[in-house]
Amino acid sequence: MPIKTIFLDRDGVINKDIQYLYKIKDFIFIDGIFDACNHFQKLGYKIIIVTNQSGIDRKLYTESDYTKLTKWMVAKFKKNLIDILDVFHCPHGPNSNCDCRKPKPGMLIEAQVRHNIDMVNSWMIGDKERDIEAALSAGIKNTILLSDSRSLKLSSNAQFIINSLEETENLIRS
Repeated sequence: MPIKTIFLDRDGVINKDIQYLYKIKDFIFIDGIFDACNHFQKLGYKIIIVTNQSGIDRKLYTESDYTKLTKWMVAKFKKNLIDILDVFHCPHGPNSNCDCRKPKPGMLIEAQVRHNIDMVNSWMIGDKERDIEAALSAGIKNTILLSDSRSLKLSSNAQFIINSLEETENLIRS
């Protein structure tokens, strides 16, 4: 039976967006992320993280650095009683011809195939328009842009635009 999923971008949604983040000491969780994820789980959603990580391609950090940080982050979620079903990342740069780098839907499609996801009843929460574009291309119509930028609010294709993760509890109810 297909599962419903909350797809989360990492930088800017789960943690403060620090360019090319790969050190645990620099990782700061965004206020409300654990409460929001607990809410999603209570509603029966699985949680999957999808993140562009061009710092790997740019040789600013290694795949091993990324993996170490990801394991640490997933353990912090677990400590807060949140089960992360999977984490997908694109290690390629913006000029690559891959299918995984958002705004392309490759990571979302791979997740759908691997986990039998019901894309129609799933959600994408991102902080950039490319997150929304990837979701729409993958058949996810339930999209939330986390942003306080006026210009993004005027030009976004997101279904909802919010300022904080706390607001997701009013939007995602079943």
